[in-house]
Amino acid sequence: MRIRIKFSKHGAVKFIGHLDIMRFFQKAIRRAQIDVAYSGGFSPHQIMSFAAPLGVGLCSNGEYLDIEVNSHQGREDMMSRLNEAMVEGIKIENIVALSDNAGNAMASVAAASYLVEWKLKAEKPQGLKESCHSFFAQKEIFVTKETKKSTMSVDLKPGIYAFEEKEEGIYLLVDASSSGNIKPALLLEAFFAYLNLPFNPNSIQITREDTFTRDKKGSLIPLDQAGENF
Repeated sequence: MRIRIKFSKHGAVKFIGHLDIMRFFQKAIRRAQIDVAYSGGFSPHQIMSFAAPLGVGLCSNGEYLDIEVNSHQGREDMMSRLNEAMVEGIKIENIVALSDNAGNAMASVAAASYLVEWKLKAEKPQGLKESCHSFFAQKEIFVTKETKKSTMSVDLKPGIYAFEEKEEGIYLLVDASSSGNIKPALLLEAFFAYLNLPFNPNSIQITREDTFTRDKKGSLIPLDQAGENF
């Protein structure tokens, strides 16, 4: 059976990189005595696929990974076993079963939502609602992206699905697919430049609220809604 696991990540573990999170889950799954399936060959490894990797320093309420299991004792038992094996700051939020034709977590990602909060409320810009509205209303939002070999100008607007003020800060819904992934820090840098304000990434906390795929109708849904309880 293919299983999709949703987990949250808060606190000090936000400074742990993606590769170490992957290694942690491999060990935690063994500690939880989950009957996970392994690949064949001379160097077998757990069959595991993570969705879009989370940047270092970001918190999240909606991270996902897929695994395959040979057997199980039910969803509640698996959640209990895994949560007992988690460290402080990581919590299993949901587990669903995937159909045979469902895409894996990494290939299924279409978008991600984020909440941007100011660590000190006094640093939050005034008139944020109007500023977000006018920024999002632009026909084009160009930024400069640097790669190892070149520098290019990219229009982010087609990949921005929502940009609005919330009581806590700014809510973003952006393209997170492999072909058009928009990093929230890059978008915020463009927003602050639009306001003619300096951008200090250390003054804000970015939390990924959820990660989305598209259903058969093309609508965005959280990745765990692509599966079923078992």
